[in-house]
Amino acid sequence: MNKDQSIRHAAVLRDNGYEDGVPLTSQSTQGDIPQGRELSLSWLAGAIMTGLTSVLLMGGALYVSFLGQDTFSTPYEALLIETETTVRDFSYIGKTERLRPIAQTRSEREIIEASVRVDDLGISRIRKQPFDRIRATLATVATSLSLEIPEYDPVELLRRTSVRGEPLSADLISTDIYGANVEGEITIRNVELPLNSPPPRIVSDVGAAEFAQLSLESSYSPSDITALGYAAQNGSIIELNSGLSANSNAIFGEIENLSVIAKTTLASDQVLGRSERILTFREETDFSQALAQNGFTANMSAAVLDAMKNVFPSPVLPANSHLRILFGPNRTNDTLIPYRTSIYVGDTHRATVALTDTGRYVLGLAPPEIEFPEEDFEEINVNNLPTIYRSIWETARIYNLNDQKIDKIVSLYSYDIDLNNRISIGDSFEILQTEPDISGNQELLYVALTLDGIKREFFRYLGDDGEIDFYDPNGDTGKRFLIRRPVEGGGRLSSRFGMRIHPIFGTRKLHAGIDLAGPRGTPIYAAGDAVVRRAQWVSGFGRFVELQHVNGYLTRYAHMDRIADGIVAGGTVRQGQLIGYIGSTGNVTGNHLHFEVRINGNPVDPLGIQLPRDKSLEARDQITFAQTVDQIRDLMQRDAEPVRIATSR
Repeated sequence: MNKDQSIRHAAVLRDNGYEDGVPLTSQSTQGDIPQGRELSLSWLAGAIMTGLTSVLLMGGALYVSFLGQDTFSTPYEALLIETETTVRDFSYIGKTERLRPIAQTRSEREIIEASVRVDDLGISRIRKQPFDRIRATLATVATSLSLEIPEYDPVELLRRTSVRGEPLSADLISTDIYGANVEGEITIRNVELPLNSPPPRIVSDVGAAEFAQLSLESSYSPSDITALGYAAQNGSIIELNSGLSANSNAIFGEIENLSVIAKTTLASDQVLGRSERILTFREETDFSQALAQNGFTANMSAAVLDAMKNVFPSPVLPANSHLRILFGPNRTNDTLIPYRTSIYVGDTHRATVALTDTGRYVLGLAPPEIEFPEEDFEEINVNNLPTIYRSIWETARIYNLNDQKIDKIVSLYSYDIDLNNRISIGDSFEILQTEPDISGNQELLYVALTLDGIKREFFRYLGDDGEIDFYDPNGDTGKRFLIRRPVEGGGRLSSRFGMRIHPIFGTRKLHAGIDLAGPRGTPIYAAGDAVVRRAQWVSGFGRFVELQHVNGYLTRYAHMDRIADGIVAGGTVRQGQLIGYIGSTGNVTGNHLHFEVRINGNPVDPLGIQLPRDKSLEARDQITFAQTVDQIRDLMQRDAEPVRIATSR
């Protein structure tokens, strides 16, 4: 193109709106948007980085799809416990955040062997017999293990456990323990003692006479040789002679009329929180079984295993491995569910699975590092502590005890302890069972429950009468003479025994019983075996039943909606028999049962009164029972080399 043509071409471009521009340059002003034909290196770098990031994200999505995962979604809160490097360091995170205690948990199941004496067709033999021993802290959280348990109903519990089982064979119930193990089997024979070599005299005639006298005295029940004291309406102590004449030389005791008030919690404390559990497995353990025994349902376990299959495909947890479980509240019920589960082999993190907001378990981030302790431990949220009743069920199911056996254990304590109270940190549970028979059944020999540092033990014993029952160390059964809260479900305690302002008349007077609130029509039961004195309408009490028990005990039931059929004056009732239904007849402000206990006409607190035992061992059984107690305690404390079973939690 010549010069003239170039000039004409430029003129045409100017006529069409084009103009001359400055050449391309990278010398644009720093921090300003490029002008005209200027270039910005920072903008160019940003465009390149955006492209690279897009490529990486697309590649990551393709990688995940090939692994069978369709989401990286892991809720931040579910993956994070604390910001510290160890869960043993705690500090207040906010105004309302409480310091969470950490408790060392005990979870021990062992098979121990002892030499016992058994009777084989009239021949005494000593042989080895294995026992199943469980010692553990009570569960501090309620999981799916105790989701579908029977509601706590003292009367229904009494009915379920009142039937005695068939007498067991000597092999199953023998606790005549000889201490050290023997090799093989030894037969014991009795031979006649030669008259020319009599044994040395050990017990004198005087000692024998004293022993006989003590045995005779101990054959009487405590109510025959002692007296009870209760507070009268004016607060003074009245000594009552139970079964003895006024001129007798019996020693009178005093029992204070004590009202026990359960711990109260604020409404804000009813919200379930999070709790973390650290488990150590000394031996190889089935992964699914470990999850199932720690509150994972079958569906949860399957989801966790499926999420971990690419990073931890083994169905077995190796020896010296750890399971770290974070529990959190369930949206649908009052249980805690696993939010996050982490596996460590030694101290090395292998995999973590977390629960998403949509209810799925997916691979998640490793939790903050910790130093694993020698023993299992649990970070406890006090809001999560279950009732004693539920904790016993939760703990027993961890060890695969059947429902019938758990019912029996609960029934032993239902007369002395308010099982609706929450457990305390450190409460524990111990049982001793026989080895499984051919059908896998095990018989309970011993159970102990430690609550707030107080240990309550029961020992299985076969008496000379051929009946098997459980007795405390003093030879008394766990059953009480009267049921303290004789309504279905125990009722809600709406008013205690003692002085109060009457809700209707506004006067200050003694409330001579307790009020158990419940829906209209809730069944009411007889607190004990008795004769019906009255079953009628009584002024301000409305429909009213009065029962006369032995030893001067009397119970009264007021404000019934209806008295049960067949309950008439002069008739008899058995403990737990239906006598009426909760209502609001008489002078009341709502549906409830007014329940009174009177002794020789004096009102006492049904919740605080010391009630006599239902049954005590006869004097002839006391010596052999004491031996059984010592032998079982020896088994529970024995530290000989056991055959250990993999721990459950």
